[in-house]
Amino acid sequence: MSAVPSPAPPPQQPPEPRELPQLGVEIDEPCLRADAARNRARLLEAAALLVAERGADGLTMEAVAAAAQVGKGTVFRRFGDRTGLLTALLDHSEKKFQAAFLSGPPPLGPGAPPAERLRAFGVALLRRTVDELDLQLAAEPCADRRFTNPPRRVRHHHVTLLLREAVPEADCDLLAHTLMAPLDPALVHHLTRQCGMPLSRLESAWVNLIDRVTRPAAPAH
Repeated sequence: MSAVPSPAPPPQQPPEPRELPQLGVEIDEPCLRADAARNRARLLEAAALLVAERGADGLTMEAVAAAAQVGKGTVFRRFGDRTGLLTALLDHSEKKFQAAFLSGPPPLGPGAPPAERLRAFGVALLRRTVDELDLQLAAEPCADRRFTNPPRRVRHHHVTLLLREAVPEADCDLLAHTLMAPLDPALVHHLTRQCGMPLSRLESAWVNLIDRVTRPAAPAH
């Protein structure tokens, strides 16, 4: 009597592709172990120090692994690639900034008149951009995603809502795009580093722009 053949092993399922977190989107990792969370924080801390020392161009997965004293494969498993690492670095500061203008104290947060909040928003964003300029430029989306990535959409929506309070008769959606143009990292780079303009001049120009846009129209004679 022939032996009954053993059942064939079930086919292995291919691993699911890992999605990289998007800026401004809450990262939901319910199964992330405490040690893995600590390792992730340590890798981000090492990456931030490297950017501060060498600039964003000097940030590589190998350099982060060496600085954090882990294997290179650990960095790739955690962030996917260099773009994922840059995205993760910016994600934390983006969430802090969003929390400040959505629910923080006035005048940046709720509770101040819309024109005041617009002034505070632009000044805060300019300062953040100058502080993180190399990192923001390195992570700048390509042209077909520049105006649709989550952080920019949140900021545009916020400015649009404030404009609807301040100048309800205007085309606020389009005007928000116009107002946010001076806050673009590439322009901030050109003005501060190539033209040598101080940040204070950019801040004053933003405040002046908001004052002119939101100034009540003169009564018709």
